Amino acid sequence: MIPLFIRLNFVPSSLAAKLRRVDWVGSVLFVGSTTSFLIPITWAGVMYPWTSWRVLVPMIVGILGLVSFTVYERYIPAEPLLPRSLFHNRTIILGYFFTVLHGMILWTLLYYQPLYFEAVKGYKPIIAGVALFPATFTVAPLSIITGLLISKTGHYRWSIWLGWSITTLGLGLLIIWTPSSSIPTWLFTELISGIGLGILFPSLLYQVQAAAKQKDVSFAAALFSFFRAFGNAVGVAIGGTIFQNQMEKNLAKSVKFANQASALAKDAAALVQTIKDTKDSADRLVLQTAYTDSLRTIYIVMCSLAGLALVLSLLIQHFDLNQGLETDQGLVSGKKRETTEKNAVVEV
Repeated sequence: MIPLFIRLNFVPSSLAAKLRRVDWVGSVLFVGSTTSFLIPITWAGVMYPWTSWRVLVPMIVGILGLVSFTVYERYIPAEPLLPRSLFHNRTIILGYFFTVLHGMILWTLLYYQPLYFEAVKGYKPIIAGVALFPATFTVAPLSIITGLLISKTGHYRWSIWLGWSITTLGLGLLIIWTPSSSIPTWLFTELISGIGLGILFPSLLYQVQAAAKQKDVSFAAALFSFFRAFGNAVGVAIGGTIFQNQMEKNLAKSVKFANQASALAKDAAALVQTIKDTKDSADRLVLQTAYTDSLRTIYIVMCSLAGLALVLSLLIQHFDLNQGLETDQGLVSGKKRETTEKNAVVEV
């Protein structure tokens, strides 16, 4: 619908002038460094150990590249890829930090909870996906309702406080899961965390856009999407590391599986089939209990991060959502334009 209905004030310029405005060096540094940092995180603990040079070298290169990108953006380009004015207050900085945490928590749950249903409950993949519905089907409706309420009231801080409170509670309740947890237990505990994460989806975007200067709103929204995706990747990787270390520790206590602890704990997804193929019920229960305890540690870490976000959210400031749009290409109605011009004359 955008090509049919969007109306812009066209600003004529040559193709060469447009290309000169692009921060080519900054783009290459940013994309290359971010990729170099994220790829080894997804490899670590699965394809290669964290101490492998295949993980450490690209990760270090990525970190150095991001530092170089920050320095370059600060001093060199006239129109940087990320405007310096974008990080002018603590509310927008906290907004991006919360966005990373939100992505981490959301995708950690989406990745590891189905594995619990498959490995511990013995569900087939499709049924495991259905069992995840309480945590997923609540997200979209709560996002819509929260967005409407924020638009109606003009306030967004309440939704961030409420979202992090419910998310922290929901993640805390996931800690009580055991191999014998009943359907009502996991259904209602999933439901709570899904509600909290759904409330946060639009709330954090409102926080970032409200705190950004008008000329930086588009950059702020784009960076918001990037940080959420960044959190998604980092969350699953961190969850894998926690699971691997905890699972190895749990299996080391077992007489039968102590010698295989390191190999079995290497991949949470691969271990699902191993548990299903274990014929002896007692041995299978040992593996299922160790699996559940390892996932519990992930939930504890994520609950702690959500609690940290809840505390830090008390520091965010209120910004008026009803702001005049300042843009070179935006169109305003004749009446509004006349009012704006009169106000400008009065100010002069």
